[in-house]
Amino acid sequence: MQDTSSLITIPPRDLATWVRHLSHASVPVLAHTAAEIRLLAELEEARGCVDAQMVVQAVGDDPLMAVRVLAHAGQHRSRHQVTDAETLTAAVMLMGIGPFFSTFSDVPVAEERLAEHPAALAGLHEVLQRARRAGQFALGFANHRMDGDAAAVHTAATLHDFAEMLLWCHAPALALEITARQAADPTLRSTAAQQAVLNTTLPDIEQALMKVWRLPDILVQLTDDGERHALVAPQRRTVQLAVRVARHTTHGWDNPALPEDLQAIADLLSLSIGATQRLLHDLDS
Repeated sequence: MQDTSSLITIPPRDLATWVRHLSHASVPVLAHTAAEIRLLAELEEARGCVDAQMVVQAVGDDPLMAVRVLAHAGQHRSRHQVTDAETLTAAVMLMGIGPFFSTFSDVPVAEERLAEHPAALAGLHEVLQRARRAGQFALGFANHRMDGDAAAVHTAATLHDFAEMLLWCHAPALALEITARQAADPTLRSTAAQQAVLNTTLPDIEQALMKVWRLPDILVQLTDDGERHALVAPQRRTVQLAVRVARHTTHGWDNPALPEDLQAIADLLSLSIGATQRLLHDLDS
């Protein structure tokens, strides 16, 4: 089913208004995700052989789907549930296969929603690809550090920019305006451009939505670029650096900010610059 909710063309006046709108707006998923869900639902109905791992393998490369599932899990958490669903796999397992298909059998599709906005669809796909790469980098860094929460670190890096994904889906003209302002002034910081266009910033929207949707505390903390979570500082640094290097290498490995990223990652992982470069290219291959 196509998501027919209206696009936002005039920015809400403040953070609270943005959160009120987006928290009730449907999160669209990619077309291939919707198609995979339909195929798996048919397989489950015919043979009853679908498990959580099969679902995640089919739809796990779609950060929008991950947000949608984790938000549903957070908002429908049982009072008897002891642990949070910190990953897509955990959320699907807690829901159960039958309820998963009942809940997500008819989801809005991003490509349909943005069919008349090809530039915005291209912007969305760029953010999604960046998110996937950030997740790969974060998982590689976490595994190198032998982090017991590597899966949560991977999820946090993948979801770090989900508010930007939602902006492309629900307010494409505003997302394009931010992009245009930064293209016109390369020195303009992202948060300054966002504040000027949106009356708030995407990180603030993201943190507020995660709390409204009751996403796991560790994901809220790991995606927070502030300095408020000392207990997860190394993991948060892992996420930040993974997101940063994914952003800085979106269009190639010659970004002038990359040497600083390399040094920071080398310090985090106790590696030489050469070893860090090899690791990054291995993770990105």
